[in-house]
Amino acid sequence: MKPLSRELCDAGFSVRAISDGSVALAALMEHAPHLVIIDWNMPGFAALDLIAGARRMRVPHEVRLILLSALSNEPDVVAGFDLGADDYIAKPFSVREVVARVCAVLRPQSRHNRGEVVSCGELMIESSTNRVTARGRVLNLRGVEYRILKFIMSHPRELFTRAQILSHVWGSKSKVDERTIDVNVRRLRKILEAPGYEAHIQTVRGFGYRFATARELTAPMEKGVE
Repeated sequence: MKPLSRELCDAGFSVRAISDGSVALAALMEHAPHLVIIDWNMPGFAALDLIAGARRMRVPHEVRLILLSALSNEPDVVAGFDLGADDYIAKPFSVREVVARVCAVLRPQSRHNRGEVVSCGELMIESSTNRVTARGRVLNLRGVEYRILKFIMSHPRELFTRAQILSHVWGSKSKVDERTIDVNVRRLRKILEAPGYEAHIQTVRGFGYRFATARELTAPMEKGVE
């Protein structure tokens, strides 16, 4: 992790590198950083326990979490996202890629997007605050879920492959498995169930995903669309 720490410092971040999980959890409680990069194989503490501990913290800002792991099977990815990881980077990775992903997770909204509102009926995304609401209730989305939803909502009716979504959310050189998209789409649908918007995210078998408009949902469903 030392080369990564140096790269992050060179990029202007204040960094503290900790090699033991139990020490890391204590440091989290004491210092409340804006972002934590967790190695799945960190000694002394299970990575998932560390994620859960970070999510239980009561701090003025949300702690962003990026999980590093050589494990790419779906249950491990699901477990990380279920506990609140904002991003997932598979090993081996480029140190510069990780730095770029850190910048993306922490990047403030640009002036161009500050006043932008993306909406479908009563489902709304406010770019100025990254706030997502549906029928008056705030939806608790993690970073990856937010970026996927905003991307497909901003291009209604347009079909995107998993590779295209990966490229937009994680960058064109990312080594993240395409199944990560499926994991996060399932989570998005679950979150959208209560306000009744889950059907807007459609799966097109053999291709990818699209966001359907309200008018489309009242029309006969096209073959191959779920």
